[in-house]
Amino acid sequence: MTDDIEEARDWLGNKVDCGTCTHLGLRATGGCCLLQACVNDRYARRIDRFFNWNPALADAYITHPHFEVRAIAAKHANLFLLPMLLNDAEETVRWNAARRLPKRFVLRLRSDPHREVRMRVATLLEGEELAPMLSDEDYYVRLVVASRIAPALLGPLMNDDEPEVRRVVALRIPYDWLLGMVNDRVSSVRLEIARRLSPDSLRVLRRDPDWRVRYEVASRITTDELAELAEDEDSMVQEVARARVAIRPKRPRESGT
Repeated sequence: MTDDIEEARDWLGNKVDCGTCTHLGLRATGGCCLLQACVNDRYARRIDRFFNWNPALADAYITHPHFEVRAIAAKHANLFLLPMLLNDAEETVRWNAARRLPKRFVLRLRSDPHREVRMRVATLLEGEELAPMLSDEDYYVRLVVASRIAPALLGPLMNDDEPEVRRVVALRIPYDWLLGMVNDRVSSVRLEIARRLSPDSLRVLRRDPDWRVRYEVASRITTDELAELAEDEDSMVQEVARARVAIRPKRPRESGT
């Protein structure tokens, strides 16, 4: 069964001619099939299927002029041939080579010119290996780093330009650092801080401009600090504060002597 009803074309747009192919003998053994599994086809899925069927042939194609062939061949080629592909002009080739190599080779791609490669590299690294990527120019790379690097190394990202990066930082930094982010300019970041602070520390956010932050404060702050929030301008904040005041345990009366 073929993938499409069409003529098979190579990456240059020329019609594929099985008669001139070096792998003509594979047809008889089911090693290839026009419009289904062909290394000369322009479609990646057919190239991929060819190498899935014939992985031993991949070594001969890691320098092929078509990047799709090189990238897919890298998934099957001998590991000792892959380091040369880390300098390939195409990011897909570099990544497919790196993902199969020892970590010391992956480290070389932390400064890869393509963001997709750096993003994927960040998913393979951990701890101090990620430190050089804290200052990556792409916010999504920094976001991946923020979610994976050791919490004690997150300091440089506490003032990151991107709110989503700072929000992830707020979720992971050591508790003792939280107060350093309570004045963040974005409420979603401050909300994450409020959710992590202990009831005794929440008073610093009781006058936050965002009602959601104040609601979190009113829900958890020590009851001795609820009076102001019980008169909050937002009805939901006011309601939760007043409900907690109403159920506050009364101190037992001292017995007379």
